[in-house]
Amino acid sequence: MSLVILGIGTATPQQKIQQQHAALLATNLIGNKAPAERTMQAIYRQTKITQRSSVLLDGPHEGVVTQEFFQPATSSEDHGPTTQERMARYATEATPLAVTAVEKALAKADVAAAEITHLVTCSCTGFQAPGVDIALMRELGLSNATSRTHIGFMGCHGGFNALRVAKAYAESDSRATVLIVCVELCSLHFQYTDNPEQIVANSIFADGAAAIVGRSADHPMASEVSGWRLLDQTSVVLPETVDQMGWLIGDTGFEMSLSPEVPTLIGNALPGTTTTFLKKHGLDRGQITDWAVHPGGPRILSTVEQSLQLDADALQISREVLSQYGNMSSATIFFILETLFVQPRQTNQLSQPDTCIAMAFGPGLTTELALFQ
Repeated sequence: MSLVILGIGTATPQQKIQQQHAALLATNLIGNKAPAERTMQAIYRQTKITQRSSVLLDGPHEGVVTQEFFQPATSSEDHGPTTQERMARYATEATPLAVTAVEKALAKADVAAAEITHLVTCSCTGFQAPGVDIALMRELGLSNATSRTHIGFMGCHGGFNALRVAKAYAESDSRATVLIVCVELCSLHFQYTDNPEQIVANSIFADGAAAIVGRSADHPMASEVSGWRLLDQTSVVLPETVDQMGWLIGDTGFEMSLSPEVPTLIGNALPGTTTTFLKKHGLDRGQITDWAVHPGGPRILSTVEQSLQLDADALQISREVLSQYGNMSSATIFFILETLFVQPRQTNQLSQPDTCIAMAFGPGLTTELALFQ
């Protein structure tokens, strides 16, 4: 069986900051611990990001976007707001952003909120209980009997696990209508540090939300829908790589650790992982019409492109999403799929169906692949 994708909706905070201005802000906040301004600008420029959105940004004042949540460090021991303060902001900001994405997804799917039977939420940037899932039920008017699952703290590949749960829900109940919601407020976890790995994390991550509505291919109304379907997924943990990427809860926010060896490790393993997965479905790389790769950074995209010998424009949408939005963790892949799935298609009765491979990477190191058709 498969999960029929009925609609995808995405949302970002209204206020955006240009990447060169974000570098200046970071230098000002970190203070004496910051590298030279020229070095900071170079680090931020290498991300290939043009702009990012954040719930912390205020409206332009005299043409300048400002924020008050983070204040310049007053000493080398000042690491910014506490984790409690950051989680309090998450509690107030996450649900409204998620609701916006859900409303768009429901409208595209032509599904009423009351039809949702199962809810899968995903986030690695904030925790509360009752959580965003309960808040969404209240704000959207979902049934009190809605089945709920939360995918927490898995990182950038969390959205793939949300898809996996949604597909399982749909396969276990052919009348189910499943809603996936990923909401990430990465900007809450800006770190006051001179650690190179963390400075890179500061330069890449952003805020965003995505929602997906889906049904089983055996749903009574599924035959009325033509479009993309999730056929299968695979998850592979690379051995001896547990220390290469981490996302840890600290006293002043969540802290990212990221080895510079990650792209190389992923690139070495990816061809074999991809080939094995495709062979399971009688496919090879040449039959894949579309590639949706989570843009963990420009090096990740280049590594995937080179290791799989993809065409030069195969990851254009992934690069555009990185440039315009940054890395929004688990929500990012759905920004890519939203664009990809609405592209015009040339079809005829003799043509093969378009086939998409989506992929993301996260702590473990973990590689997630999903096959859409």
